[in-house]
Amino acid sequence: MTRPDPAALLADLRQEGDLLEELLRPLSAEDWDRPTPAEGWTIRHQIAHLTWTERTVLTALEELEVFAQLRERFRAEADVVDRGAQEGAARPPAEILASWQDSRRRVLERLAAVPESERIPWIGPPMGAPMMASARIMETFAHGQDVRDALGVLPVASHRLRHVAHLGVATRDYAFKQRRMDPPAEPFRVELTHEDETWTWGPAEAAQRVHGPALDFALLATRRRHRRDGSLVAEGPDADAWLDIVQAFAGRPGPGRAPLTRTA
Repeated sequence: MTRPDPAALLADLRQEGDLLEELLRPLSAEDWDRPTPAEGWTIRHQIAHLTWTERTVLTALEELEVFAQLRERFRAEADVVDRGAQEGAARPPAEILASWQDSRRRVLERLAAVPESERIPWIGPPMGAPMMASARIMETFAHGQDVRDALGVLPVASHRLRHVAHLGVATRDYAFKQRRMDPPAEPFRVELTHEDETWTWGPAEAAQRVHGPALDFALLATRRRHRRDGSLVAEGPDADAWLDIVQAFAGRPGPGRAPLTRTA
């Protein structure tokens, strides 16, 4: 995958957030209390969590010592993220939405000013502004899908999924290490399709291969769908094992989702 233009990447981040905003604005107070597939989380919790992560990005950019303390808490305390969502979700829906809108606007502005050579500290490995923007697209897509599932709205396939897929591919070794497994030594070839495009990663001659729809991979890598619910194909035992554990985000993988489809 070629490196995206930074301005275009930030435009994609803005668009992904705008799409979710359009879904949220007409909701009633009762709608905000709808349960999402994440156990114990309503739509309130999902947007409160997005606000929490946007503010965490701002802390990483502007308050390094404070962020270092937060990162240690994140690693030591399993419920840090849940507590942040619970606290944010206690506010009225209008306040939750306004807070998220303000936070994501500030993140867009701040990322646009980060020099190309600068690395931003994070829960996982430090990353440049483009990778952080991709991570924000991934996070918005993932939690936006939780909201869509709560409302009975189908997933959205867009060109922005290329950034989500790139994170899923780039974190291959991280996913194995999170489960105390040795990462494969061989490179993988990944080929994902969206409309009339094919997005590729890795050497064409690689024996370990994954191919299929980009939307299926993005949903799997964000752990919003079970592998059985997509049509991704793995060739090779290492590639097959990877599709069971792929995760495009830092931190604990969580239990994942149960299959939507039933087998005989």
